[in-house]
Amino acid sequence: MISFASFPSKSHEITYEEARHHPNVKDDLMEFDDYEDFESSGSRLTCPGETLTSSQAYMRGHGTYVDNEEVIASVAGTIERVNKLVTVRAIRSRYNPEVGDLVVGRITEVQPRRWKVDAHSRQDAVLMLSSVNLPGGVQRRKLESDELQMRGFFEEGDLLVAEVQAFFSDGAMSLHTRSLKYGKLRNGQLVVVPPILVRRLKSHFLTLPCGVDLILGLNGYIWVSKHVKENEQEGEEGFDAEAVYSNVNDEIDEATRTAISRVMHIIRMLTSHFIPLTDTLLLEAYEWAIEHETGVRDLLQQDFGDALVASITAGR
Repeated sequence: MISFASFPSKSHEITYEEARHHPNVKDDLMEFDDYEDFESSGSRLTCPGETLTSSQAYMRGHGTYVDNEEVIASVAGTIERVNKLVTVRAIRSRYNPEVGDLVVGRITEVQPRRWKVDAHSRQDAVLMLSSVNLPGGVQRRKLESDELQMRGFFEEGDLLVAEVQAFFSDGAMSLHTRSLKYGKLRNGQLVVVPPILVRRLKSHFLTLPCGVDLILGLNGYIWVSKHVKENEQEGEEGFDAEAVYSNVNDEIDEATRTAISRVMHIIRMLTSHFIPLTDTLLLEAYEWAIEHETGVRDLLQQDFGDALVASITAGR
């Protein structure tokens, strides 16, 4: 829950302009009223101790505190505002899950009738045996033989994409992979970024024209892989379990490997400049790299990265 406290009342009402130009208030305080589209454009960073506003019209949220009638940031992060509530979302923090979130995780332990999953959160997530697709039909009852074959589905070190289904009493999230668009991941590479830089999109499954698929996990784990056609069996009772749970990667040609490496370096370059990741931004960045005939190694150089960021953020 977001905790907040009202600003201390004063003996007379103070207007926003009077508060802003108070002699004890810095001139560079944030003018919230000028940020009409604060949610979409809000990439303004703040540092601990920086004064955000002194207006009595706002309430303090997480990452802030009140001192001498001023809202001050207590952590380094991005400033967010919801109506009159001002919060600071920390740059370096663990993923805070919500029901329905798409996450990418790694199996850390196989337990009776469940798997433990590292999902970049404060504690491991849980994937129950009853929450995965099993051979013979999606809705069929789980048998003892299924429990004995759990390592045939997922074992330690396997990567998977799943959806947050619920939470246990201790706060651990429960995952599910009942849809065939979820499950084990192959033919790609994992990129870890701060969760704060992954924006919520209509779809977190992206396909770039270069033949690369992206899965933008809201927990900061991004999967970059070879493009595969959508499974025509999705929604049917039967499916090819051997293909779905296989640990063997497909053959990947050199051009696809180069494209995967280029996309990975673009993501790392954008996140190093603290640029939030969206589908349109990633597509523009890749097109810029192709247009300028930028090689994979060139993207590792600071000057190329600065030029890339300056080009795609111009006018935003």
